[in-house]
Amino acid sequence: MRRVFVYGTLRRGEPNFALLERALFVREAQTSPGHTLYALDGHPGMGPDGSTSVAGEVFEVDDETLKHLDELEGHPDWYLRVPITLADGETVETYILPSEFTHGRPVIAHGDWVRWRR
Repeated sequence: MRRVFVYGTLRRGEPNFALLERALFVREAQTSPGHTLYALDGHPGMGPDGSTSVAGEVFEVDDETLKHLDELEGHPDWYLRVPITLADGETVETYILPSEFTHGRPVIAHGDWVRWRR
C-alpha cells in the first residue's frame, strides 16, 4: 500500500473520486508551502515551485488503484507522480505538472481546488 495525496477531481465528492473506491481515506491534509495550484480545463494542476500550501486528501492505495490513477493522470507523459512533503512532515506521493503545462494558466492563490470551483 502507498499513500497518495490528491488535491482535485480525485477528492471525495469530486468527479473522479470513483477511482479511489478501493482506497482507504486516511485524512485531509495540506502540502508544505512551496507549490502553486493552477486552474486548467475542468481540473487543477499543482506546480512544484511557488509558496502555497495546497489542500487535499491522503489515501492508501493498492497497486491496481495506483495503476488506474497513473492512467488518469497520464503519468509519466503529462502529470508526474513524485514524493511530496505534507505540512506535518509526512512524505507521500502526488501528481504534479511540469511548468510547460502550467505556463499562463490562472493561479488558485489559496491552494484549494474545491473551494475555488464552488
